Amino acid sequence: MKLNYLAFAIPIFLLFTALEYWVARKQQKEDYFHFDRSIVNISIGIAERLADLFTVGIFYYFYTYIHTHFALFDIKPSILLWLALFLCTDFVWYWYHRLAHEISLLWSVHVVHHQSEDFNYTVSARITVFQALVRVVFWSVLPWIGFPPEMITSILLIHGAYPFFIHTRTIGKLGILEYILVTPSHHRVHHASDEHYLDKNYGDVLIIWDKIFGTFVEEKEEPHYGLTKPLNSHSFLWQHFHFILELMYTVKHTQGWGNKIKIIFGGPDLVPEYVREKLEQRFLFNKSVNASGIRFKNYVIWQIGSVLLSLFLVILFEHQISLSLQIGVALLIVLTLINCGAILEQRTWVFYLEYTRLATATLFAYIYFGPTSIVVFGSLFVVTLICFFTWFEKQYLRLIYGSAVAS
Repeated sequence: MKLNYLAFAIPIFLLFTALEYWVARKQQKEDYFHFDRSIVNISIGIAERLADLFTVGIFYYFYTYIHTHFALFDIKPSILLWLALFLCTDFVWYWYHRLAHEISLLWSVHVVHHQSEDFNYTVSARITVFQALVRVVFWSVLPWIGFPPEMITSILLIHGAYPFFIHTRTIGKLGILEYILVTPSHHRVHHASDEHYLDKNYGDVLIIWDKIFGTFVEEKEEPHYGLTKPLNSHSFLWQHFHFILELMYTVKHTQGWGNKIKIIFGGPDLVPEYVREKLEQRFLFNKSVNASGIRFKNYVIWQIGSVLLSLFLVILFEHQISLSLQIGVALLIVLTLINCGAILEQRTWVFYLEYTRLATATLFAYIYFGPTSIVVFGSLFVVTLICFFTWFEKQYLRLIYGSAVAS
């Protein structure tokens, strides 16, 4: 049986996150972690891992096509050329990362990584499929030079694992390594929202590029993390799309094609801050409750745990599961992630999302397993929900939010 052992990145991620949390508690730094922020960070990471199921093969084919048809050199693996590939990869990353901060169009997909006001291992998971697509365009220079796709894929796995360990406040400065590698201290600066730290320390593994190109700043005092204008939303969809919508709105209301192009390819500061407030009024539903206690938090934990287990199994048995079933599981996972964000914001419309998820699960169960007793039971439950919709809605909201829900 062919297994995808990359699935074990999930339990390894959870293990190191738990270890970091334990260390933070030992250091009496419990404020390094906040429940809602950690859940949102992990949710975004789940979505990116899920997207990898459908995109990694496409990316590999893209590299192969470029290498086959356009490679300048026929590079064969050797120790020196592996080192050369590593240096090229890190150099390309520096410029991808720097331009992602300096160009609004690229910032619109990278901003998600910087939204959290915490800085811990869960923040490393804040990568989106849109960001992965942009990276592939930058990485395409590697097969064009002549590096084989097999070498590129291998080095990207190693190169992509290192940044996980620099998203932490529990590790101080690392002596001589501060002059060579990107350390947690360097990366804390990069994630800062303090003005004197903004747009600095873009390196991924090596800090030398920042020192060469004048973007290095040493950490002097503890930074404040997140965006200069905090997002103040746990919505899964809003986290992904808010700046894309802000950019589109600004371009639409800007006169002249030259000015529109300048906004798209200029700095993110060209998008006025008031635009987000306008869009929040339009797209974010305000109907919520003010619940206390841990009832809804426990429900979120249960859902995230179930999703992580499902994702682990789908990735592990990727080669044994049909594409259509993978799509079905992916849809249910995405609905669950949207659901968790809505519950963290204590939205009352979350019941409609629960109903949608149940109906979707019933539909896919019917498609894949036929009209068994489980599917029949699910169908009857959906019909019952339709008949007693209002009553079920009130009971559901009371169950997760408690007495804060009005009768």
